[in-house]
Amino acid sequence: MEKHEEVLISIRQIIRAIDLHSKRLSKETGLTGPQLILMRSIRELGEVTIRELSKHTNMSQATATTILDRLEKHELVKRVRSEKDKRKVHAHLTEKGLEKLSQAPMPLQQNFINKFQQLEEWEQSLLLSSVQRISAMMNAEDIDVAPVLELGSITYHPE
Repeated sequence: MEKHEEVLISIRQIIRAIDLHSKRLSKETGLTGPQLILMRSIRELGEVTIRELSKHTNMSQATATTILDRLEKHELVKRVRSEKDKRKVHAHLTEKGLEKLSQAPMPLQQNFINKFQQLEEWEQSLLLSSVQRISAMMNAEDIDVAPVLELGSITYHPE
């Protein structure tokens, strides 16, 4: 087998692993990856504005707002106007949202991060450089994505 074929097979295996994890996530929780990412960020950051949330998750404000709209519709998140500054609106998890989040599996990237951090510094740099080169070769380096390994739309999939 030629090297370029082996590289393409490895890329396809990565895509397939992400796809399978996303399907499992959706089936088990009714949530998409991006929804879960936002919910985890709300829990982690506490009182957070949409702007801060979109910056933290590397999503556009429009995308974060659309996801929050859907989460709010399903009573997983609520928006509350700031007492200190009435111009600001903060996102909060509801009890239902906290419960749903506690039942969700860990993100696929957590296992990756744990293994990546165990590598020597030089090997981390080598992998980063190689993956960035692959991204550029696929004309994907300008695509705006969050640093998470999830696929799927932003819609809610109730069980």
